[in-house]
Amino acid sequence: MNLHDELQLAAELARAAGALVLENYGKVDRLLKRGDEAVTVADRASQRLIVSGLRSRFPNDGIVGEENESGDAITFDVSNPAGRNWVIDPIDGTNNFIAGLGIFAVCIGLLDAGKPVLGVVYDVTRDELYSAADGRGAWLATRRLHVLKTPLADNAVLMLTSNLLGPDGKAPAYARRWLDQTNWKIRMLGAAAIEAVHVAAGVAHGAVTLNGKLWDIAAPAAIALEAGAIVTDPTGNPVFPFNLAGYRGGKVPYVMAGPAAHAELVRDMRG
Repeated sequence: MNLHDELQLAAELARAAGALVLENYGKVDRLLKRGDEAVTVADRASQRLIVSGLRSRFPNDGIVGEENESGDAITFDVSNPAGRNWVIDPIDGTNNFIAGLGIFAVCIGLLDAGKPVLGVVYDVTRDELYSAADGRGAWLATRRLHVLKTPLADNAVLMLTSNLLGPDGKAPAYARRWLDQTNWKIRMLGAAAIEAVHVAAGVAHGAVTLNGKLWDIAAPAAIALEAGAIVTDPTGNPVFPFNLAGYRGGKVPYVMAGPAAHAELVRDMRG
């Protein structure tokens, strides 16, 4: 699969959106969408820029975006759920962005037949571009990325998103166990995509997200998979191919890790 043009465009759009976002860093108000989720005018401007660029070059592709202009729904412009569909997170880590914590990213992913075949995650404040396309490897700029293949050990870094609540409103028993120990080095960055690309880069052994959405995983999953990661839901079942039909922003929990660490994490999560 030759995705050279798509990857080049996604990288260009992510950088352009990142520059736009950075101009508004520390200068925007916290707004609410769909009840109680945070959004800003910068999120919407970033998505408009990306969507415009994608539609001008690939008008027949579908688009799924975290935002819309009114805040009452996501963007879901998909005529063929089993075809080519771009998935956009205009600011991953909006709460960090609002608070002035410089850990946020622009994410652009491409699903083909429900599989993540391309991903770009642009770490805005660090000016670091993570990218991958099917069969082309995973990269941070010109450095090829590979996951850690070793088992979890006392020095293992494990990324967790800050919202660890399950459907019952409580943190799962395994999350409480992980937080109640000092062997694995637990880190919470507040930006799921940045946490995930650290797995691809071999910085962290694994990343677990319980309350993310499709736009939190589509782009980084493409990168992590090309770097050798395994991506499943917390029970060990595949996340991809993802059935886009009727998607309206439901949660997509996932575990992303190198082969040895993934097996350990899923085994522990199953209890």
